Amino acid sequence: MPSFLTSQSAAKTAIPPGILPIDEGVQSKRAGKTLARAVSLHLEGKRESAARMLAKAIEGGEREAGLYSALGHIQCEMGEFEAASETYRRLVETEPKHRIAHFNLGVCYGNLKNWKAATESFRQAIEADGTRSDALLGLGLSLIHGGSPAQAAESLDKYLELFPDNESALFGRAVALQKTGRYAEAAEQYRKVLSRNPRSEEALSNLVAMFLDRKDYASVRRYAGMLVEARPDSVVATEALATLAFSEQDFGEAAVHCRKLVEAAPERFEHWFNLGVAHHKNGDFEKAVEAYRQAAMVNPSSAQAHLNLGVASQELSDLEGARRCYERTLEIDSNQPGAMWNLALVLEQLNDRAQAETLYARIPEGSPEWSDACFRLGYLKLLRGDYAASAKVFLNCLGSRPDWPEASLNAGIALARSGQPEEARRCFQDTLSIRPDSSDAVRGLAALALEQEDYEEALQLHRRLMELGEHSPELFYNAALICQKRGQIEQAVAYYHKALAEDPQFAEALLNLGHALMELGQEEEARSHWRKAIREKPELAQTYFDPPSV
Repeated sequence: MPSFLTSQSAAKTAIPPGILPIDEGVQSKRAGKTLARAVSLHLEGKRESAARMLAKAIEGGEREAGLYSALGHIQCEMGEFEAASETYRRLVETEPKHRIAHFNLGVCYGNLKNWKAATESFRQAIEADGTRSDALLGLGLSLIHGGSPAQAAESLDKYLELFPDNESALFGRAVALQKTGRYAEAAEQYRKVLSRNPRSEEALSNLVAMFLDRKDYASVRRYAGMLVEARPDSVVATEALATLAFSEQDFGEAAVHCRKLVEAAPERFEHWFNLGVAHHKNGDFEKAVEAYRQAAMVNPSSAQAHLNLGVASQELSDLEGARRCYERTLEIDSNQPGAMWNLALVLEQLNDRAQAETLYARIPEGSPEWSDACFRLGYLKLLRGDYAASAKVFLNCLGSRPDWPEASLNAGIALARSGQPEEARRCFQDTLSIRPDSSDAVRGLAALALEQEDYEEALQLHRRLMELGEHSPELFYNAALICQKRGQIEQAVAYYHKALAEDPQFAEALLNLGHALMELGQEEEARSHWRKAIREKPELAQTYFDPPSV
């Protein structure tokens, strides 16, 4: 959000012209002469000389109020507010009820952004001179800056009773209303400012910021457009238009505005980063990489910039580049779950599975990536044959997400391979309760039935796989073996033929079909299939005389 009150606004309420008290408060002829010479030098444009003369006179013992007042005035004109504040401070010590000293001291403190001191000085100015209406304005503006907008509104209301058209007071009251959450009244007050000054950048900027906060994008568009008309290179307006484009998911338009911002202020990290996001969301990964890289150069310690750069590089299949970015992210912030997750995925693609496992295990439970990382960890352990550990990890996944069919299925596979058939069976059945058409779960149960020589269940499960649309030669072959084992020779022959229809060169099916046909007394046809089997795979001759096994 832009600054509510700029230094230019404060300058509008600074020392008004004509307050230099040439003939006021001078107590000696010597001081009068000094003041007269200082005025002459000032009229000639020799402000520095005038200031040196007055300072020398004061240090020489001429401590009259008029000299302090004149010196403070000239120091303010030269922008030396620190020196001026010291001059006016000494003046109020010398003459606590001085008519203008407290007010001018407040102006100095305001320019130095010492709002607490400015507030106190303006209050003293009101006590010293109740007719000093501009002190009410100074007090109100100082209270806004000092974080007391409700009190500021009281002072500004009093001032506006006297000067209802004063732009600084109207603007200040609008800010006070905005800061106290009275947004509708604040908007109306800003519009009063605009009715007097349609090109008021401060009023337009604050309206844009206020409506952005309230997500009133129609009003944002209106006032941002007015601000662009008043100042085509307005950063506030361009940022607002970029925000609108992002909210509407018009990432091409967002990129146009973000490009203007980086051209206007290439040293701003946020501008480069947002440009990267716009290109990234728009699918232009090469430009996204370029923008993120610039953001990382501007702010090398930004973990998010390196992380996003890694993601965009990964989109371009630059795995080594992505790896370096993710590693740099973790050097900056070792507790970035997103970086660990992405780096582990890249490492898997680079076949560094051991390091990927380590990273998956580091991702803390409770982070958005934890469940998926837990699954990948279990899967990698399953791949390398650590079945017991794999089962434990998958069961851990199910502890936080019981209705996860893939985790339940893989837990069943790991449990089966680690010699825990009953636990595996429960997992496969749980998978089917969640996803009844899971052929993998049915296949797992079929394998368990075969291991336990429960051929009836195994055959039912193979038929269930066929109902689910599976027609692989291996499926028909296994069904044929089960039928042959159970003495259902004709059914076995039918399944062998289905297997061969899918794969006519399936040598094992040809061989065992021959055995089945021989049992049915079809010797010549059996020999024909045996000859084909030996021709396809000569090594089967070694098992020619063996009965088929499941």
